[in-house]
Amino acid sequence: MRTTLTLDPDIAAKAKRGAARLRKPFKEVINAALRVGLDEILAPPAAKPYRTKPRPLGLRRGFSYDNISELTAAAEGEDHQ
Repeated sequence: MRTTLTLDPDIAAKAKRGAARLRKPFKEVINAALRVGLDEILAPPAAKPYRTKPRPLGLRRGFSYDNISELTAAAEGEDHQ
């Protein structure tokens, strides 16, 4: 397919240098670069799942699960209901 494409000067210079170094036609270098770039943009790699390491928190010293009302009062203040 034939189309007109306007390249930024730095991109055109880089592509021309690449074509000269690879001894390939400018058109072929541009097509290869677009193919790789579009594949990268349209199908980005899956993100690595975020993991946290659990650790035991326990209960602070001086507190007990034996009296839940006392724990609630300490956490929320004496006005809790």
